[in-house]
Amino acid sequence: MRIRREQPEDVTAIHAVHRAAFAPLTPAGAPVVEGRLVDQLRAGPWWLPQFSLVAVASNGDVVGHVVATRAVLEPAGTPVLGLGPLGVLPAWQRRGVGSALMDAVLSAAQACDEVLVGLLGDPAYYRRFGFVPSVQHQVVAPDPAWGPAFQVRLLGQAVGGGTFRYAEPVQHLG
Repeated sequence: MRIRREQPEDVTAIHAVHRAAFAPLTPAGAPVVEGRLVDQLRAGPWWLPQFSLVAVASNGDVVGHVVATRAVLEPAGTPVLGLGPLGVLPAWQRRGVGSALMDAVLSAAQACDEVLVGLLGDPAYYRRFGFVPSVQHQVVAPDPAWGPAFQVRLLGQAVGGGTFRYAEPVQHLG
């Protein structure tokens, strides 16, 4: 398996990855929104192509995807990254694909001098990548109900606190 930047020909496979990865977590009868969300993110000014990465199996199949897009800390307008979605085909889960994607996107973010990454997810999973509850860095979640599931990772120097604002398509998911 290797990790590389998303290419235009990967769009359909990225949809399939997110549909398969998130279907078990989606209420019966509800649409899986993650594939459409990536399309909406891709179409806006918050899209940063260097942070849309795919995991590719030795046969060339896309088996995982992660994306980070421009977000801000308000009121100062500090540019930060919002991570997600991260999806891995079920047959490839628990085989290190998600970890490899996370390590790659965080390394890319650090190499590009990004200062902070925020995400909504399972603290038990994301702790291994250095994420902590956002309140530890005075960052307020977009939705206070998210509690400790909203996490951040500093990539360099400390940043002033503030309210985290995802890219518009993510903000309007709720």
